[in-house]
Amino acid sequence: MTIQEAIGKAMIQLKTKNIDSPKLKARLLLQYILKKNRQYIMVYDEKKLTLEQEERYFKAIDQLVKGIPLQHITHQQEFMKMNFYVNENVLIPRPDTEVLVEEVIEIARKINAKKILDLCTGSGAIAVSLAKYIDNSQITAIDISEEALTIAERNARNNNVEKQIVFLPSNLWEEIPQEKYDIIVSNPPYIKREIVRNLAQEVQKEPIIALDGGWDGLDFYRKIIHQADEFLKYGGYLCLEIGYDQKDDVMHLIDKEEKYKSTYGKKDLYGNDRIVVTRLS
Repeated sequence: MTIQEAIGKAMIQLKTKNIDSPKLKARLLLQYILKKNRQYIMVYDEKKLTLEQEERYFKAIDQLVKGIPLQHITHQQEFMKMNFYVNENVLIPRPDTEVLVEEVIEIARKINAKKILDLCTGSGAIAVSLAKYIDNSQITAIDISEEALTIAERNARNNNVEKQIVFLPSNLWEEIPQEKYDIIVSNPPYIKREIVRNLAQEVQKEPIIALDGGWDGLDFYRKIIHQADEFLKYGGYLCLEIGYDQKDDVMHLIDKEEKYKSTYGKKDLYGNDRIVVTRLS
């Protein structure tokens, strides 16, 4: 079977099971199996696969059909022009979160921020990206999951920023040293509990702990907003990723605390509300 034939057969299998982007996923999976780039797949599409390559490829296609995310098969996800290792223990970094990272980078450069706290770090995508793009930054990254922290540390090493990040196991604020930070950033679990059960099959293969934001999706925002002032420098920034329909609710939580000022939101590339930023007053 040639490369072209294999991709064609895989596409049919994926389409039959209503898998999103069947052509793209079929090609990316074969690139992973062959350890080749897109150009190679296109130029040498008449090249024959070995029986072993064919076997491995269609075994991986079967995993996609069963709802396993592509990134859990390849263990790769690009984020902020870097490669991140991911598996079933962490949320797969989404392009939407780059809006949050880019805003934090801009703020950090504007106020010359060095000390940044990343809550619910997961794969470490936010912490690693900030360490990479903010000169002389000192990042503290926490997560309740030891498995997630192991992956985050691996991603820090792979992207050569491990010296700039301290990873700590903590259930939000519980184990964080009493320090003051210039910026606190978080992409917490924010999906309503009843919705989690109805998410796409692929998403349900990701850790529920990283998705479930409580009955109204706001549990983590309440805890973060209520206590962030204890860990922020005067005038420090709190930067949060939010669900597309949570801007008003999160801003209301901020206003209710009466200790923040200059609150604003930003949209993602699809025009959805994606982040809320506020300052300690």
